[in-house]
Amino acid sequence: MFAPHLRYFVALAKEGHFSRAAKVCDVTQPTLSMAIRSLEESLEVPLVERGHRFVGLTPEGRRVLVWAQQTLADYESLKQELAALRSELSGVLRLGVIPAAMPSIAHLTAPFRAAHPKVMFDIRSVDSRTIERGLDAFELDGGITYLDNEPLSHVRCIPLYREKFVFITRAGNPRARRKSITWREAVQENLCLLSEDMQNRRIINDLAKSKGFSLGPTMVSNSFAGICAHVLEGSWSSIVPHTFARIFSNENEIAVLQLTEPVHSQTIGLVVSDREPVSLMTEALMACAKALNPDEKPSS
Repeated sequence: MFAPHLRYFVALAKEGHFSRAAKVCDVTQPTLSMAIRSLEESLEVPLVERGHRFVGLTPEGRRVLVWAQQTLADYESLKQELAALRSELSGVLRLGVIPAAMPSIAHLTAPFRAAHPKVMFDIRSVDSRTIERGLDAFELDGGITYLDNEPLSHVRCIPLYREKFVFITRAGNPRARRKSITWREAVQENLCLLSEDMQNRRIINDLAKSKGFSLGPTMVSNSFAGICAHVLEGSWSSIVPHTFARIFSNENEIAVLQLTEPVHSQTIGLVVSDREPVSLMTEALMACAKALNPDEKPSS
């Protein structure tokens, strides 16, 4: 078996179509099909259910897929380590980041870049479960997500900072002249909040429920960009992570108020797959996260 054969097979499983998989792998469809046939002959089992088109993987194929993903990940890690012995760490650092942590991601990537200038970054805005699947499928080197709310399984965790909530509103709001606002007062405002499929919103829901508050947003969005746009428009206020306050740091028309009664926070951190051996890229990422100065981490 050769690495290209495994790569073609993993691409086929992901794309579910021979032509699309061939295009992703930058080969012709006959080349990809022949490689899959060769892989089946080497393993002496059928891997793909075939009809007039790709139907799916056989039970044996689904099992081989897991091994193929792991083998390719180990192969890439081996190449990185051998390259690092000759020079500096290089390659692509693939990170999945929950939307709530996007404003703070540079606190990790900037020092990593300074230590490893030949590394490129591929950063995706995804939910925590997509991070978990990406780590399991060796499609991500690490993820930034909540550690103590809906925690992921089979991962190593490194805390990065404590996220708090703030209330944002237009300067014309009568409450805008204050430095803080209670949760009970905040939920009575005309709110634009994240939709309930977002983990950040579920945290707010649980907090409100535990304190007997009733949430009644008049607009929801699955995008913080959508939330911020409507606050800037002026008709809505919102509750967002404190790291988003920097987006409005030079915006005189937006007021940022601390949320009190209660003051609530949750841990956001780095997660990597709990497997051995640890790739050189992942090892460097963990070292960078552990070395971050608490004073340089996102704070209110």
